Amino acid sequence: MMQHKFVEFIPEDVQQGMLYVSVEYGTAVHKCCCGCGEEVVTPLTPTDWKLIFDGATVSLHPSIGNWSFKCQSHYFIRNNETKWCASWKKEQIIAGKSIDAARKAAHFKEPERDNLWTLAYSKVKAFFNHI
Repeated sequence: MMQHKFVEFIPEDVQQGMLYVSVEYGTAVHKCCCGCGEEVVTPLTPTDWKLIFDGATVSLHPSIGNWSFKCQSHYFIRNNETKWCASWKKEQIIAGKSIDAARKAAHFKEPERDNLWTLAYSKVKAFFNHI
């Protein structure tokens, strides 16, 4: 069972089994759930991880894939529990990273001016077709 603690600053001595959440800095940190001792940093942003606090437990979405660690552990944190996932092959890791990069690029891409006019026109047209 993982515990959680809301903090302003992540402590220098991160304890195994504790998820430290800094809302102020949009970050959650814990030691890898496999016990290897590596520190896992999960940025809380629209394109990285989302944190759910239900008043008693925390969950992180999506899964945590520690592909750069020797252990290459893969798990979810759900309701303060570690839910283990299947290991990924090298090809899956590459594909997953590529999907993440594309999702981030799409999120931060500036809308093209022509697309904005097309979008605005379609919204206005839909509004008038609806009344």
